[in-house]
Amino acid sequence: MRLERLNYNKIKIFLTFDDLEERGLTKEDLWKDSHKVHQLFRDMIDEASEELGFEVNGSINVEVYALQAQGMVVIVTSSDEEDMDDEFSEEYIEMQVTVDESQELFYVFQSFDHLIDLAKRLKSFQVNGGTIFSYEGMFYLLFEEQLDLGLEIDTMIALLSEYGTPSTMTTHRIEEYGKTIMKENAMKQLITYFG
Repeated sequence: MRLERLNYNKIKIFLTFDDLEERGLTKEDLWKDSHKVHQLFRDMIDEASEELGFEVNGSINVEVYALQAQGMVVIVTSSDEEDMDDEFSEEYIEMQVTVDESQELFYVFQSFDHLIDLAKRLKSFQVNGGTIFSYEGMFYLLFEEQLDLGLEIDTMIALLSEYGTPSTMTTHRIEEYGKTIMKENAMKQLITYFG
């Protein structure tokens, strides 16, 4: 689990599928309103409180984004409610949970050569799309959710994982702070220039 403070009342938590498994949960469990899920959110808030000084005063809004191969991104926003009734104990946390699933694939690569090797492997599957970004010496490959990959998603994830790793950075951060290297049809462009 990785924590990041976004502002004074908002944090981002990145959970891998291994993190969920360690807690006895699956991705599907997050869609349910169960005691285990509420306990997971309480544990995340406690850890954020210890590590980041994130304090909850009032209700929280929890947005869960399930990423195809990476895991989950959880955005927690605390709303200040100074006039909360005294009948609520400090243990009580009101939660509004929103769950969304993203179909995009977003991977990070140590070198540009790994992207070229991946493009050569994907050529036989007629996978031409993708966008490549550069940020802090790393290369990021994004396949948008509406993209028809032409092969099973599990096969695509396996191929991507041979050359890179699922990114813990959000696409929004990379799009804003990174540099776009190849905007569209990145795999086709790599084959054209380096294949």
